[in-house]
Amino acid sequence: MHGPAMSGWLLMVLSAGTGAYCLARLRSDSKAARSAAGGEAVMGFGMAAMALPAAVVTPPAWGWAVFVAVFGGGALRALWLSRTSTHHLHHLVGTLAMVYMAITMAPGGAHDGHPQHSPGGLPLLTGVLLVYYALYVLRAGAALIPVPTTASTGGGPATPPRPPGAGAAGWGARPELALACRLSMGIAMFAMLLTV
Repeated sequence: MHGPAMSGWLLMVLSAGTGAYCLARLRSDSKAARSAAGGEAVMGFGMAAMALPAAVVTPPAWGWAVFVAVFGGGALRALWLSRTSTHHLHHLVGTLAMVYMAITMAPGGAHDGHPQHSPGGLPLLTGVLLVYYALYVLRAGAALIPVPTTASTGGGPATPPRPPGAGAAGWGARPELALACRLSMGIAMFAMLLTV
């Protein structure tokens, strides 16, 4: 496997792994954390399905309509939940970006038995989404860098504060792992948008 097929496999594995970890985060004691983890799990598995190399499974012509329906529903949910949490605005952008990619990558016909894709999306919208995800990835990556504490607190790297109601300190409730998953999905989204 070389080139686009290898990229598709890597994106699929990264997204599926992230979705699986988000499923583990559903055990949190916090309702807000469970809600965010559920949306992120759907996003991770949806991105994995969309990134599956076409050399392995050619999606049916109606498959992209399923992506639009699932992520359109996710966008409505994120819009509703954004009333109480600004993090859901990021989910809204992500689900709408998935709807956009599903529409722009929908098969447009066949030539010699191979599906053809539409020539691409709107360059301005694609560019705006690429800038958004580039900034998001930089911000999330910077948040993962340990910040040294002052000498009065004993030194050593500081750990990110636990969100209120994060529950037990098990590996599924660690905020830095949740942030690393969001970083991974941001990178995967940026890579997928480059193909539009």
